[in-house]
Amino acid sequence: MKGRKKRKKRIYPYILMTASCFCYAVAVSTLLEPNELSTGGVTGIAIVLSSVTALNTGLLFFLLNIPILCVGAWKFGLRFIFSTAYCTVLISVFTDMLKGAAVFTTDPFLASLAGGVLIAVGLGGVFHAGSTTGGMDIIVKLLRLKFPYMRTGTLFLAADSVVAALSALVFKDVEKALYAAITIFVTSYTLDLVLYGRDGAKLIYIISDRAGKIAERLLKELEIGVTYIRGQGAYSGREKNIIFCVLHKRLAPKAEEIIREEDTAAFLIITSAAEIYGEGYKSYFEEKL
Repeated sequence: MKGRKKRKKRIYPYILMTASCFCYAVAVSTLLEPNELSTGGVTGIAIVLSSVTALNTGLLFFLLNIPILCVGAWKFGLRFIFSTAYCTVLISVFTDMLKGAAVFTTDPFLASLAGGVLIAVGLGGVFHAGSTTGGMDIIVKLLRLKFPYMRTGTLFLAADSVVAALSALVFKDVEKALYAAITIFVTSYTLDLVLYGRDGAKLIYIISDRAGKIAERLLKELEIGVTYIRGQGAYSGREKNIIFCVLHKRLAPKAEEIIREEDTAAFLIITSAAEIYGEGYKSYFEEKL
């Protein structure tokens, strides 16, 4: 029984990687490349070079990745690079296999939107499987080691913008570059959603003379953790409990309603928390994507 679970645990990431790579290739071959839209990164460079050479995009994607894979093997180890090489080969094969098979739309705007979403879903699936698709993914992963406070989607946006500018020069069409920019933005935004989810939460501080009653209702009705912080008014010198709590966005309106019902004079500070670690949220011990 344990052996079967271990096999499933080893096989599942590769199933996810295969499906994600196919999704990525569909975006490139049926939406972006037929409309001469760049995705940014190494794939975008491959699309641009394919338009001025006799080589297919998938093959160029593979060739461009060879030196980057070597750097990745040195920095992250052979085990990591094996799965990345697997994804790189799959994307290369799927991209050339699907070339000319179908074109979902010739509308560049629709192609940029749908292509951006599919690229992000493909990248997100590969990242969740603990791998990358090579190319810019490895470069971004290296940058994340140096700048862990920057989100993956943001780093992709910065790097891919350079490729979009390059596509404008090669295709000699500013409109195509603007559509490519839409693709890159959609990919960046969707990728952050895929990787981090909509787990952005609200951080609330409540200063009230009825802190006990408010805390009791928050605990009972919303089932969220509440912490007291001891505070003292600088002017009055009075000591009081300040309520500190973190809750999902969807619960924030209900929390505000409870506070309003209990104390209309309560002093309330609400701010956004981009990432939350701990019980009920993400595990701090998981590798950051």
